[in-house]
Amino acid sequence: MEHLISPAHSMILGFIPGWLISFLYVVVGVGLFAYIIAKRLAPLVKAAPDNSRFANIPARLKNIAVVWLGQIKQPRYMFAGVLHMMIFFGFLTLALRTCSLVVIGMFPDFALPGLAADQPVGAVYNVLKDYAATIVFFACLVAAIRRGVFKPARYAVPKELGHDHTAEAVFVCCIIMGLMVTESLFEAVLVAAGHDAFLPPLTLAWAFAHLFAGAPHGLLQVLHIVSYYCHDTLFFFFLCFLPMGKHFHVITSLFNVAFMRVQRGNIKPMVYGITAEGLDDLKSFGVKKIEDFTWKHMLDFYTCADCGRCSDQCPANLVGRPLSPRFITIKARDLMFKNYPLRGEMKKSEPLIGSIFTAEEIWSCTTCGACEQECPLGIEYIDKIVDLRRGLVDEGEVPQTLQKPLKALGKRGNPWGKVEKKRADWAKDKEFAAECNVKIVENGDTSDTLYFVDSITSYDDRMINIARCTSKILDTVQEDFCILGKQEKDSGNEVVRFGEEMLFQQLKSENIDAINESGAKKVVTSDPHAYNALKNDYPELELPVEHISEVIVKKVKDGTLKLKSVEDPTKVYTYHDPCYLGRHNGLYEAPRNAMTAIPGLKLVEMEKNRDRALCCSGGGLNLFYEPEENERMAVLRVQMAHDAGANVIVCACPFCMVNMEDAIKVAGLDDQLEAIELTELIEQHMEK
Repeated sequence: MEHLISPAHSMILGFIPGWLISFLYVVVGVGLFAYIIAKRLAPLVKAAPDNSRFANIPARLKNIAVVWLGQIKQPRYMFAGVLHMMIFFGFLTLALRTCSLVVIGMFPDFALPGLAADQPVGAVYNVLKDYAATIVFFACLVAAIRRGVFKPARYAVPKELGHDHTAEAVFVCCIIMGLMVTESLFEAVLVAAGHDAFLPPLTLAWAFAHLFAGAPHGLLQVLHIVSYYCHDTLFFFFLCFLPMGKHFHVITSLFNVAFMRVQRGNIKPMVYGITAEGLDDLKSFGVKKIEDFTWKHMLDFYTCADCGRCSDQCPANLVGRPLSPRFITIKARDLMFKNYPLRGEMKKSEPLIGSIFTAEEIWSCTTCGACEQECPLGIEYIDKIVDLRRGLVDEGEVPQTLQKPLKALGKRGNPWGKVEKKRADWAKDKEFAAECNVKIVENGDTSDTLYFVDSITSYDDRMINIARCTSKILDTVQEDFCILGKQEKDSGNEVVRFGEEMLFQQLKSENIDAINESGAKKVVTSDPHAYNALKNDYPELELPVEHISEVIVKKVKDGTLKLKSVEDPTKVYTYHDPCYLGRHNGLYEAPRNAMTAIPGLKLVEMEKNRDRALCCSGGGLNLFYEPEENERMAVLRVQMAHDAGANVIVCACPFCMVNMEDAIKVAGLDDQLEAIELTELIEQHMEK
């Protein structure tokens, strides 16, 4: 191939040929990058194991295709998301060109197989990469202006939590823009010098070619060489700069998404590979120092893009609790950088609580899952929070208000400490029993369906009506069911998320034994917390588990359950998604379909609904916790219901009902808004 401009490999700098300079760029750049990565991998090598990340390969490949490559979560924040997608896809398109440019410095006629300019695929690719370079340039320009000038609030960093990352973000945008300019200029001067190549209109390369058309040959020669080595310098600098801060995610995101959780709703075991029986042999429980985290959780720390989406959706952060998921990750990543420096000795790890985290910060989490739902990179928070709580529990650092319910759970199997024989009193009420006879396993009764009531619905004076309405629904649809009665213990959904692993194992074991001995073939529950625990935290339980909303929808469809028209047509209903029914288990439509099966019912949606629904604050044993906060989550929620034009908020969870009814009073909306539980609504409208 005839070169109208001398390629980089043939130039002589002093006495060093260009090809050797290009070769040294590769050796030094790749070598330095490999050294940095090796240092960054050091803490992961010392981390706790997690072999579960290599299971279910098909689901992991799907996550790579949908979450990483498809960028499915980016448009949830539309403007920033689209900008990111433009940069991401542009980068992917230009990756092949960047690789070939590195080699061109040594072999000027090099082209990747099938991508030579005189081949059809290569010609198409050249057009795509020129447009990609242009799109990435302007996307980065807009992103830099947005970060540096407009400074969206979710990127802000309080002084007590570290330094602001705006400068780094703008700097990286400038590097990327420089890569796009130098690559385009490299192409453009060839065409300006007479090289026969097509440059797509309105691209950077096309603009540069027109700008330098007719320029002296000497100037074009200099621009060609300078643009090449500027591009190479920027590329290798960028490659080695990425592992230094938040932009490490450019490298780690693919792996983090590949290893992200593929099952929702469950909590990681105390230690992978250790059975419940082996817990007594452990010397320490939970996470206390950075190396106690699993390698995947450390990879999470490296992968955080500092986008602030997690904290922006976190209800604890929203109401002013001392928790921001974003800073859980950032503080841990900074500690890893500090303890495992690129140069010098590794530092001894100190206890995380008291150094970078506070106990109040860790107890503030409701385990609602909003942060994990929002993260576009598969970063996990709940397991980390639970592991840190396990460490606190192991050290005896339990909030005062939670000590009493924990002791009661251990002694009586419920957080109120009420005697076991009263668990089924709601079913023995004479007036109710005359209308609906509930079988009780402790009396020797059996059935194919077991109704798992759980503690709050069994003991709370207000919530026992949910148990009665659920029973009436099951009875009306001719479901042969029974309850465990005093043999039932708390499901432990909150206990395990509180970090009391041994107590949870005790509750789980007793419940599984009781359920298996009942002879039931399936389990139904009206409590999302029980639903989640039985379905996701009881892997030894091999029975199918259904939420009552699923039963209602099924029975309405087959005609077994008939519902009459809405009693009060002036009422406008809205549905509050419980976290443990929605985000953790994906049940969004069944409760809504159950509601809309009532003829004439008017349903409106709140601003935050489905997978962005605002937590009521009842999860993770927070029903008994008294945190420092500016405002109650449930108060914000009922205000959303009021703003949506609703005068009835429907819950499908007893925890939510407790908080919503209280919040309506606190918000002063008693005369404008009421709360009702889903089973109560359905029971009111059943044709009897």
